[in-house]
Amino acid sequence: MRVAIDAMGGDLAPADLVKGAVEAARQGAARELLVVGDESRIREEMRSLDYDGEGIRVVPASQVVEMDEQPIKAIRGKPDSSVLKAVKLAASGEADAVISAGNTGAFVAAATLSMKLLPGVQKAGIAISFPTYHRTCTLIDVGANVNCRAEHLLQYGLMASEFAKCMLGVKDPQVGLLNIGEEGSKGNTLVKKARKLLAESPLSFIGNIEGREVFSGGCDVAVCDGFVGNVVLKVSEGLLEGLYRVVEEAVKSLEKRRSEEEALLGMLEKRTNYAEFGGAPLLGVDGICIICHGRSNAAAIKNAIARAATFAREQVNRKIVPALSGA
Repeated sequence: MRVAIDAMGGDLAPADLVKGAVEAARQGAARELLVVGDESRIREEMRSLDYDGEGIRVVPASQVVEMDEQPIKAIRGKPDSSVLKAVKLAASGEADAVISAGNTGAFVAAATLSMKLLPGVQKAGIAISFPTYHRTCTLIDVGANVNCRAEHLLQYGLMASEFAKCMLGVKDPQVGLLNIGEEGSKGNTLVKKARKLLAESPLSFIGNIEGREVFSGGCDVAVCDGFVGNVVLKVSEGLLEGLYRVVEEAVKSLEKRRSEEEALLGMLEKRTNYAEFGGAPLLGVDGICIICHGRSNAAAIKNAIARAATFAREQVNRKIVPALSGA
């Protein structure tokens, strides 16, 4: 397994990106890691970690796509950017997967243009996994495509269902359509058309679901367009971070032994921390693309590399194609 990493993407780049790659290399998570970006800064970080580079190949890239840049304009105007160069390594077959914590739009655009889409796929979608009390819920799309058609939402449900089977061990994923109410009469034209297509598909479709059901364990897969999904994602992140701080203060105010406090907080953080999942796959592209949070630390990058390896081992893409053709 060879994984290309955009070392210059993200708020903590390149330090934590390189550190995550080094930790993964030390654990033998991949046969080779291709770390793409400013060569001098990458090697400096590796030296600070006392790593000799075994299992890591540095691929120089002279440009960086910043978070606030327009995706298509940035990709076209910066041909030697770390994100585009990392994607092209995967597109050419020199890498088996690609990871970035940088500009999501630029990463999606680069992957779609360079790696192309799987046969039958109309639009790629980002699938994020949320831990809930009863099960893990996969939400798709969370930002790849804000202008959807009903057919796209159907494909999102099909792709995410296969993902849930392969990566999360769900035998028969229950698929819900995110809406403002459970009744079939509710929602805009897009959602109403998508509901009909999903109901006629081979999926285990349970109908419309409201936002709270994403976290209450009401379904295994929640389908929506990228605009709605991204809002849900960002609101959820803020809520979880706020709740964690409230619980942290409450626990520390109790007269308990410190070991008990640390155990409780550690358990809560592990269940709610996005770093535990590593990153979100971009489903629908002809390859393996893992999109990491912009604030991803070394642990998140290391886990993203492990997730890419699992995605390859489970051959998720090979199962998505027949699922789409049989719909």
